[in-house]
Amino acid sequence: MSLAVTDGADDGAAQQEPPDPDIREKDPTGRYICYKEVLGRGAFKTVYKAFDEVDGIEVAWNQVEIDDVVKSPKDLEQLYSEVHLLKTVKHENIIKFHTSWIDDQKLTVNIITELFTSGNLRQYRKKHKTVDMKAVKRWARQILMGLDYLHSHQPPIIHRDLKCDNIFINGNHGEVKIGTLGTPEFMAPELYDEDYNELVDIYSFGMCMLEMVTFEYPYCECINNAQIYKKVSNGIKPASLSKVKDLEVKAFIEKCLVPAAQRLPAKELLKDPFLQLNEKPEVKPSLLHTTDKKDEQQSVHPVVNENEPTVINIIKGATKDGSHLVTLEMLRRREGLECRLTGEWKEDDSVSLLLRRQEWGGDAVGVKNIHFPFLLDKDSALSVAVEMVEQLQMPESDIRFIAELIDTLLINLVPGWQPCVPVGHLIYHKIKKSHGCGAEDIWKPHLSFVRYINFFLCPLPGVMSWARSGHHYEDTKQVVSYQCKQMFHANDCGTLSWKVLSLIVINQFMLCTI
Repeated sequence: MSLAVTDGADDGAAQQEPPDPDIREKDPTGRYICYKEVLGRGAFKTVYKAFDEVDGIEVAWNQVEIDDVVKSPKDLEQLYSEVHLLKTVKHENIIKFHTSWIDDQKLTVNIITELFTSGNLRQYRKKHKTVDMKAVKRWARQILMGLDYLHSHQPPIIHRDLKCDNIFINGNHGEVKIGTLGTPEFMAPELYDEDYNELVDIYSFGMCMLEMVTFEYPYCECINNAQIYKKVSNGIKPASLSKVKDLEVKAFIEKCLVPAAQRLPAKELLKDPFLQLNEKPEVKPSLLHTTDKKDEQQSVHPVVNENEPTVINIIKGATKDGSHLVTLEMLRRREGLECRLTGEWKEDDSVSLLLRRQEWGGDAVGVKNIHFPFLLDKDSALSVAVEMVEQLQMPESDIRFIAELIDTLLINLVPGWQPCVPVGHLIYHKIKKSHGCGAEDIWKPHLSFVRYINFFLCPLPGVMSWARSGHHYEDTKQVVSYQCKQMFHANDCGTLSWKVLSLIVINQFMLCTI
């Protein structure tokens, strides 16, 4: 027995894989792997690419050398407090913190955060120099919303190290988040004297805006920190400010750089006319009606009928396996809220979903773009909706609203999909031809959509035989219109939508005869 055990141990040792040369270290729990690849480096901090073995996602490993930042027991106590504080901060414009710990052996502070593949705002802006001012304004608004969240705490949370290097961007959706917790170039004059409040972050925000529009680091004309200190203390603005030719942009930046007593808080700056985009929700034409002047002049806060049905817009005319459309867009509204959900069926039996959530409240318009994968064999619309609402701190009333939207999309995208919530609203079907798609692809009948119509209108399958037996379009239309009207009256669904549904059903059923 002992020989067998010994031999087995030897075999196991022989089969052990050699250590990965790309791995730098692991966290105490063994969950996070830190690679040697450096994503960024600052005066006191190095950011490495890392991997979360439990969730199977890439993350960022932020490491700070304690000797570089801690000179006294008071400094160490403050460092512990700040690390603890990071765990409590949750906002869509603040980078997500997973965990943190202090390594007493290596004397380092380690913080695991979400990873933004497009890098920080400084890198992104250098890479993309021709960006419309509207995009810069959107970035600015997101930064200010993050600051407003921090500053609204009691007592206020002060970042103290806001700069483009510490602001991260998701280039796919224009999503901007404030990163880790100063740096002399961005420090307000009062910060040097340690007599300051949360408005020091507004000064730093102004410097970020300056860098975003000039591509220059503030006070890059200075050769050392002493020169920067002298200029900042004497109220001398960075030389790059004179390079801003747009007077409106320059005036907004200068508002942020005034003395602390005159500086506006983030909440007030968000109301500044310069940052108001005045964008109206996109209105796309439908095959079921023509767009007239009245439609084009739709208010930015549309009047919404609570029973308004979900609208389907076919983005791509190509088909997959000859039976269904690859990409769909759904639009659903209720009072004060519009959700636009786009879904694309991937080859790996998942659906890539993009939700654009636009909310109106008074004169303010809030927009969130959320991208997430939906695994057809594991996820349900309800579970995904619950997770989204929880993570993004949306109202609980959004759960059912979003779940119904997801299920409605999947019913029309994935043949045989079984919804987990009742989908109570009937559908307008809209088709938009894309380049490179033939008429055959565009007009091929959508089988899951036909099944969906059959679910609500049981007598209608007989109409298909009626149409196939050679009856003309007008004859078939009369039969379908009558049955639709009867069904709507029987279910108290109103008198407006049955005409629209009749046309939809006629189009779908007549296409089955082609």
